[in-house]
Amino acid sequence: MVSAALSGHPVAGADAAVIAESLTDPDRFARIFDLHADEIHRYAARRLGAEASLADDVTAETFLVAFRKRRRYDLSRQDARPWLYGIAANLIAKHRRTELRKLKALARTAEPDAEAFEQRSVDRMDAERLGPSLAAALARLGAAERELLFLVTWADLSYEQAAEALGVPVGTVRSRLSRTRAKIRRALEGNR
Repeated sequence: MVSAALSGHPVAGADAAVIAESLTDPDRFARIFDLHADEIHRYAARRLGAEASLADDVTAETFLVAFRKRRRYDLSRQDARPWLYGIAANLIAKHRRTELRKLKALARTAEPDAEAFEQRSVDRMDAERLGPSLAAALARLGAAERELLFLVTWADLSYEQAAEALGVPVGTVRSRLSRTRAKIRRALEGNR
C-alpha cells in the first residue's frame, strides 16, 4: 500500500473516522476542511478560470454542504475526497454556462502572429496552435463528459473515485471517458 505522504494526499483514510466523530463533536469536521480544502480549491480554480473569488466561494460552499450532509456520508468510504469533489462538481455545474461561453470564445481567438511563434520553442508553438482547437473540442463536449474529463485529468481521481463523485458505475466512467477522449482526438486531428 502506498503511504499517504507518497501518494500526495494527506491521511485520507482517516476521513470516515473524522466525519463519524463530527456527528457528536461538530468542531471535528474542521479536520476534513484542513485536509482537503486546498485540493478542492485548486480544482475549483482550474474549472472556473481566473476568477479566484468564485473558486473561494465554491470551496467554502462545498465544505458547508458537506458539513450539512455529513450524517448521510457513507462511513464505509474511508476517503472523503470523491464525495467532496462530487459536491464541488455540482456547485461548479451552476457555472457551466459561463464556462461554455469562455471555451467558445477561446475557440474563436486568432492564432498568434508568425513572428511570435518564431520566438518560442516547437513545443510551445504546438500548444499555442492547439489551444483554440482544444477549447473548441471541450466546448462541444456534453457537460457530463467535460466534468468527468476534468475530474480524472485535473483532480487526478481514479476511475473508481470519479464514479463515486458522479454517482455512476465505474463501467460508465470507463466507457464515457473513452468516448470523450476519442472525440477530442478526432477534433484535434482534424485541425492539424
